[in-house]
Amino acid sequence: MASTMSHFHRAEIARMAGWRDRLDRTTNWAVTVAAAMLSVSLSTPSSHHGVLLFAMLLLLQLLWIEARRYRFFDVYRARVRQFERYYFAQLFSPQDNFASNWLLIMGETLRTPQFLISTRAAFARRLRRNYIHLFSILLLAWVLKLTSPTLQVEGQEMGLAASTRRAIGNAALGPLPGWLVFAFVAVFYCWLIYTAYIQNFREGELSIGDVHV
Repeated sequence: MASTMSHFHRAEIARMAGWRDRLDRTTNWAVTVAAAMLSVSLSTPSSHHGVLLFAMLLLLQLLWIEARRYRFFDVYRARVRQFERYYFAQLFSPQDNFASNWLLIMGETLRTPQFLISTRAAFARRLRRNYIHLFSILLLAWVLKLTSPTLQVEGQEMGLAASTRRAIGNAALGPLPGWLVFAFVAVFYCWLIYTAYIQNFREGELSIGDVHV
């Protein structure tokens, strides 16, 4: 029995590590996309601010992909944590009748594997951990692009900032007026902040200890 448990534990760690590598890979793609779009948009004053809006959409798509991968990772992470909490912790620091039926619970999860968290919760976790910082950088770059490119193109000396009216006018995107683009971006970022910090998704391992992904 002990040999079977050790082999199964190693196998679950390997599967968890594989999905963790996929998570890191998606995050690396997001960082690369953000850096490339920032370079394209801020390298010349004539480049369009829509490049940064497109970068936001790409980051949103990558975040959605990473949330899906995180749900798979969470399944195998939970199994590893079950071994740590109910098997190894009991060996090192025994407690009477501490989740004595955990093997039965794990057996049922092997018969009928199911996701342990929702897509919304996975989305919020990865947004709060990594992507909110990337989105913040893109927003700052977008505001900088709107408040300075007209002055740079005209060759005038830069002041502290362009006027609010000029910045809103610069936000125009094709047939869409600048105020509408501004409003859309504002609503989008309010939704990101709400999803990342206001919604309560402290469930599973997030409610047990502070060391988690």
